[in-house]
Amino acid sequence: MSDAPLFNDIAQGPPSGCAFWRTASDGVRVRLAHWPRQDGSLKRGTVLLFPGRTEYIEKYGLTASELAERGFDTLTIDWRGQGLSDRPDNERALGHVGHFDEYQLDLAQMMALAEELDLPRPFTMLAHSMGGCIGLRALHNGLDVAGACFSAPMWGIVMSKPVRPLAWGFSWALHRSPWKLALSPGTARQTYVLAEAFEGNMLTTDPQMWDMMRNQAKAHPELTLGGPTAGWLFAALSEMRELANMAAPNVPAVTWLGTNERIVEPAPVHALMARWPNGRLEILQGLEHEVIMEAPDVRKQVYTSIEDLAQGRSASSAA
Repeated sequence: MSDAPLFNDIAQGPPSGCAFWRTASDGVRVRLAHWPRQDGSLKRGTVLLFPGRTEYIEKYGLTASELAERGFDTLTIDWRGQGLSDRPDNERALGHVGHFDEYQLDLAQMMALAEELDLPRPFTMLAHSMGGCIGLRALHNGLDVAGACFSAPMWGIVMSKPVRPLAWGFSWALHRSPWKLALSPGTARQTYVLAEAFEGNMLTTDPQMWDMMRNQAKAHPELTLGGPTAGWLFAALSEMRELANMAAPNVPAVTWLGTNERIVEPAPVHALMARWPNGRLEILQGLEHEVIMEAPDVRKQVYTSIEDLAQGRSASSAA
């Protein structure tokens, strides 16, 4: 039974979607949501949707609707520190965790809810940006999925060479201090889609999806998030460095990346996918960071790769 709010006025998800509160083992309350497949559609399993940093459940309502038409249930989450999940400080605009292992505690609640709701198998992961970092760690931890579909995974963060050592030094110095909740330099408290114009934005080339994100942020600003804290930055840099030194998981995977990616660092994505057994990297010409927030023809390509993974078709073969 649903016990958490789900803002259907902005979500565009299947009408029978429900949201739930769950409490992680460290006492942090997180919000999750389930959208069922379309009535009468072929049962193809469940997509475990891992959002990126700053994101929230409702942003993926349209994605869940389009997956529902293809026979997939969708289960997703507000990671701690964002959406309606618990945030660690009264200044809700800043995203913070002390260590990326904390996100795995949230994921444990997600998987427990999947079992509780008896969601259809196979499970297939769809992970965007920071969700791709969390998802990669989860695969190393043995997450039980048929395959993984990544959208611009955060396996590195775009920084200039002079800035990178400064970022490490700044975040290391503050992450255990009383100033760990300080805003990271070069970022802002206002959420990106309200601070920037469509022209030149780093998220999407599709004006309709841009307008959808802006309208959601205006309607429910409590869902939004600004820049990361110094503590989050150190946690992210540490996690990405550790993951980069690990072998690719033995799970079929497809990764989607735009050629105009300016948020996550493309080089680690290319490097990992080049050595990923049964993995494939799909490059999309001229596109930005949010492949799932692009035009319908682009989204359909991503959904087709999810179908292939769920049905056990080789991820390394041509789409």
